[in-house]
Amino acid sequence: MSFPRSDHCNGKTFFYPGGRAERGPSEVLRWKLTSRPTPWPQWVDYTLPSAPPASFPGQITATWIGHATFLLQTPHGNFLTDPVFSDRCSPFSWLGPHRVHAPGLAFEALPKIDGVLLSHDHYDHFDLPSLRRLARTHDPVILAPLGHRQLLANRGISRVIELDWWETHAWAPDLTVTLTPSKHWCRRLPGDTNHRLWGGFWLSGLGRNVYFLGDSGYDPNLFVEIGRKMGRPDLAFIPIGAYEPHWFMCSAHMNPAEALQVHRDLGAHQSVAMHWGTWQLTDEGRDEPVRDLVQAQALANVAPQAFRVLDPGQSLSV
Repeated sequence: MSFPRSDHCNGKTFFYPGGRAERGPSEVLRWKLTSRPTPWPQWVDYTLPSAPPASFPGQITATWIGHATFLLQTPHGNFLTDPVFSDRCSPFSWLGPHRVHAPGLAFEALPKIDGVLLSHDHYDHFDLPSLRRLARTHDPVILAPLGHRQLLANRGISRVIELDWWETHAWAPDLTVTLTPSKHWCRRLPGDTNHRLWGGFWLSGLGRNVYFLGDSGYDPNLFVEIGRKMGRPDLAFIPIGAYEPHWFMCSAHMNPAEALQVHRDLGAHQSVAMHWGTWQLTDEGRDEPVRDLVQAQALANVAPQAFRVLDPGQSLSV
């Protein structure tokens, strides 16, 4: 498969123009040989809603389901970001990181899903059982970066719109969706590294901007550029977890202090933490991202309500 050549594609594979985001085998081995992961709880109970919140005219309501999965209720339809409802984020149902809390909304409780925003192909963001189930029961349009259409078509999912970085899709006359760059990488199987693009999604419409960042390492220029091109987000979903050991993870993931800096680089009115507390993917403890974010907010004199941490099933509206 070939793609247009650009500052992030050589025609066959993609890359981050600021430097390599993926780690090599020797670096992976070094991490695994020195890893001292903090134990996580086997299970965390939350009081979860039985149904999504009421959607009010002119508002966008976001409900955190877990990790990078949000339900976005908008006047132009309902969206899911990186939907994962499976117990494990893994190519196998019996092996790999297991979920430590139930989804914030049960799959059966979802309203009609019109669109899916799919940021990249890693298993904690791209869950084929969930996507196939959504295709059967809701038949949504899936917006994804370049290279994902064939992967989905091979699994019987055909309603896919691919976007390149900075490319915009007109979802409705007053709602557009733009794929934004991020510092990350892709791989599902050995040998297919960066055969697909990755990114975040910017929704503009109804006088509001909503930004779903996806996965990214921190780049001091990237998010300033996104804010300059796209404006200030009224609501930004920013990852705060999967960052230890920092020497290994920093090329593709952010720690909470870096996530807070993204909030400031963007000039976001309201940010929400994601990508923490659902699966143990790295060495930090389950609650460390939240504690580190609170500490970073205090040091930077950023009000807690400006960058919020939701429990699974909690919602907010803009």
